[in-house]
Amino acid sequence: MSDNHFSGRVPSSFDFLLYLQVFDLSNNNISGTLPSFFNSSNLLHVYLSRNMLQGSLEHAFQKSFELITLDLSHNHLTGSIPKWIGEFSQLSFLLLGYNNLYGSIPTQLCKLNELSFIDLSHNNFSGHILPCLRFKSSIWFILLEEYPSEYSLREPLVIASKSVSYSYSPSILYYMTGLDLSCNSLSGAIPPEIGNLNHIHVLNLSNNHLIGPIPQTLSNLSEVESLDLSNNSLNGEIPPQLVQLHSLAYFSVANNNLSGKTPEMVAQFSTFSKSSYEGNPLLCGPPLLNSCTKEVPPPPPPGPSTDEKEESSVIIDAQVFCVSFVVTYIMVLLGIAAVLYMNPDWRRAWFNFIEKSINTCYYFVVDNLLKPFRIRVRKPLV
Repeated sequence: MSDNHFSGRVPSSFDFLLYLQVFDLSNNNISGTLPSFFNSSNLLHVYLSRNMLQGSLEHAFQKSFELITLDLSHNHLTGSIPKWIGEFSQLSFLLLGYNNLYGSIPTQLCKLNELSFIDLSHNNFSGHILPCLRFKSSIWFILLEEYPSEYSLREPLVIASKSVSYSYSPSILYYMTGLDLSCNSLSGAIPPEIGNLNHIHVLNLSNNHLIGPIPQTLSNLSEVESLDLSNNSLNGEIPPQLVQLHSLAYFSVANNNLSGKTPEMVAQFSTFSKSSYEGNPLLCGPPLLNSCTKEVPPPPPPGPSTDEKEESSVIIDAQVFCVSFVVTYIMVLLGIAAVLYMNPDWRRAWFNFIEKSINTCYYFVVDNLLKPFRIRVRKPLV
């Protein structure tokens, strides 16, 4: 019943469909909360994406332990992921992206051994990335051989890969594995154990608050096609071992605090443009414009010896001093003359000052310097 214009709540009459295995109401206008009667032990695939569902997941699907696909993306769900999620031993596709979920990612997800794809993007999850997650790519082949009609996927799923959302048909989903935790509030470092997920095709940790270096172990993701670590606070160098990822078609570490040299432009990395690295001021090397090698200035041409340079500099300095002194003296005199010419009051005061100064100097010389040379005339004795 997908892709219609159904509205309202999910009818409670569905509770009587005891043998229901596939429930698809995706891409409608279904509202309200998830009904608590979704507890059928026969449910295998639930598709409720792109609706207007609200509320939490706490009381829904608690007894649907055989669930393989749970797609509740693009709704308005709130709350955290219930801990009973760890009881879904067959769960392979968990799509909860584009909701308002919060809290930390429950460690119970580490109990799931049959995971193929987890999408928790565009929520408000916080805390650290679980280092214990496991993905298994061969699950579908085993289940199809044993239960071809029961475990085969029935509907396509919309999954973001290479920064674009695609609708993957069931036949392609058998080979699709990945982890999308983008656009949340996750913090801490990227666990090195993520490198053990060597079967995944998509790893998107962008737009979080991750810190620390990029683990060298990511070079073990031999089948990854899309690796996005952009818009975080990662630092350090980009591991050069990443050039071993020969299946990589999309790569981005833009807008971090990375430094050092970009990976060699070989194999798949020769196809990535500067947009994969921009926003890291301390990063250098192609395809970025800033080079890692600083240009050394050429040596100066041969010239006179040091002594000759010192002598010539002394001569030049003396000449410059004399010229500047004469020019300054002339400028001061001209400035005083111009001021006295334009202001008669200052001119009279200046001349009075000069006359007074001359008289003072004259009497000083006469009274002090010429005094020993004066001839004293004695009066004659009578």
